[in-house]
Order: sequence, then C-alpha cells, then structure tokens
Amino acid sequence: MLHTPRHSFDFQKDISGCGVFGVIDRKRNPIKGGVAINAMASMHDRGNGLGGGFAAYGIYPEMADYYAFHVMGYKDERLEEVEDILKSFFNVKASEPIPTNLKAKVAMPPKVWRYFLEPKTGDRPRWKLLGEKDYVVQVVMLINSTLGMQEPTEEKAFVFSSGKNMGAFKGVGFPEDIAEFYRLDEYQGYIWTGHNRFPTNTPGWWGGAHPFTLLDWSIVHNGEISSYGINKRYMEEHGYRCTLMTDTEVVAYMLDLLIRKHGLSKRMASWVFAPPFWSEIERMEPKKRELFRALRMVYGSGCLNGPFAILVGSEDCLFGLNDRVKLRPLVVAEEGDRVYMSSEESAIREVCCSLMDVWAPKAGEPVIVETEV
Repeated sequence: MLHTPRHSFDFQKDISGCGVFGVIDRKRNPIKGGVAINAMASMHDRGNGLGGGFAAYGIYPEMADYYAFHVMGYKDERLEEVEDILKSFFNVKASEPIPTNLKAKVAMPPKVWRYFLEPKTGDRPRWKLLGEKDYVVQVVMLINSTLGMQEPTEEKAFVFSSGKNMGAFKGVGFPEDIAEFYRLDEYQGYIWTGHNRFPTNTPGWWGGAHPFTLLDWSIVHNGEISSYGINKRYMEEHGYRCTLMTDTEVVAYMLDLLIRKHGLSKRMASWVFAPPFWSEIERMEPKKRELFRALRMVYGSGCLNGPFAILVGSEDCLFGLNDRVKLRPLVVAEEGDRVYMSSEESAIREVCCSLMDVWAPKAGEPVIVETEV
C-alpha cells in the first residue's frame, strides 16, 4: 500500500509573482507594439488577470511638443470636471477618445480619453512662478487628489499618463487583453515596458495597474514595497500625493524628485532605492564611503525595502534594478541596437531568437541603457 509522506509538498497553491518586460532601441528605431505584447503574453501565468499594462515612448511624433494626458473615469460628469480643470491650466491642442476595442476581455472598462496640452504662461490661475514641469506635476496632483479620491471607485476620474510623446495604457485584465483593448498592435515606439500584475496586498483596479507615471517617467514593478508608508510620507513632504492605492506609485514620484528636481544621476538614484548595507559602506575606500554615507543619511526615507525588480522608462533611457538581495528575477539581453530586460529569459527569446549576450544583473546593481540620439 502507498502512503502519503507526512511532509508532502503536493499542495494546491497558485504561485506567481508579477512579470515585467522592457525593450529599448538605442538609435530610437521604431519597435512595433507586438514585441512587448508577445513577450508579456508568454509570461501569462505570472499574473492573475487583475492588472496589466504597457508604457511606450515615441508614439505621438506629430504631437511631440505637447503633454499627452491620458485620463480615465466612469462618469461623464467626473470626466467633464477633469476637462474643465485642464482647460483652466492648459491650452488644449487636441482632445479625443483613446482608440479602444470594446470586445477585448477586460473587466468593467472605464472611458479613456487623451488630451494634447500646452501649459499656460501669463494667465495661469495658480502656480504662476513655477517652471513648466513643476506646473504640470501640480495639475496632475490636483486632479488625482480630488477627483481621483472619490469613493466608490466608479466615482473616480484621474490622469494616468502625462508625458510628452509617450503614453501609459493599463487596466484590469491580462496584459494581452489590455493590449487588445487599447489596440496597442497599432502603435510603435523606441521604448516599451510591460507588466503582468498579481496583486497581493493592494486592490486590483484600473488605476492600480502598472505602469505608474509622472511626466515622462514610467515604472513597472515585480515585488512589494514594504517601506511604502515611510516613502509615501516622505513624498508628501515634497508636495506629491499618492492616491492610486498601490505601493509602486510612490517610486514614480521619487524618480521625479531625485533625478529631475534634486539633480541626482540615474545611478545615484538607484543607490538611494537599493543602497549598500552599512557593513559594506564601512569597507569602502574613503571618498566612496563618504558618498554613500551622505546618500543614506540624506535620502534614508527614499530607500525601498522589500523584494523588487523594477524597470524605469524615460524619454531617453530604460533602466532596471533589483533589491539589495535579489529577491525577484531580472534578466538582461542585447541584440544589435536593442536591449531587453525581463522577469524571464524565455520572454526575451519569444521575441528575439538571435541574442548577442544574456546576463542577470547583480543585486542592487542598476542596468542603465540610454538612447544615442
């Protein structure tokens, strides 16, 4: 007679952990949306259908001089309120619904709209002395901290993308379904990122899907930001508001603060997110030790605790980063002018079968790839 082992590992549990993918062409040659879609579809089992999304750069070349605001909401009156706010702060160059396929397998899609905007100058209703980008950030925070805070979810309306010549496309569904809903196979850009979500301790809803963006920053994340509370409070001290009920949102705002406003390099910002342990710092040569001590003391509240692999996009760069002990997978590969980053090597090989080099970055070591034009 066969006996079941006392300590059996044959238990029923759906184990997954989100999936991320990114690709950049250094010479800004166009990459079809199907590349990111197919790569994410190959990692279908890393999600559970409660969130998926993409960000793409270079998709609006005819309107590249204007801020492309993507807005979503369920109620016409809420969307009208967003439009009224936008018209009071910007000159509207174009306004149209984002093309969608309502036959896609997504859950309760909201209405999605896009605006191409030019900030007002002399006749601003508020923030008259702010620079252009700070002004745009303040308008996003205003909308998302008022209309975006409505309860229940069906009452919300908010901006989910606000950069130039780029856009985020996200929602509740598997990535391939989100791509079908937004008709992303019709787009092409020189940087793409994608995300397959498996929510753990935050809700699966349209605003809480990845990517999270601000200006031209976008982030997708596999893992959990267990330091979210202190990170959120730190950002609120600097005027940012986290309203989308997902821990990853705070990282998009920290990128803007550290790199754009405080002038840190992308590498230094990555050292804030995933700094060396104090024991490592004490063994460094004096000048380097002084630098890392200063970063940890000044930006201690920006350190990201918990397991993570993140991909960050901007108008001229894609970079990836693991936590300090590499609790989430990240693989990088090169082929010609293109560099790929993903949770799984198989996703990269799904869309490129002739790779020049493949490697896994070390824990806490950023991989930064910038465009050459």
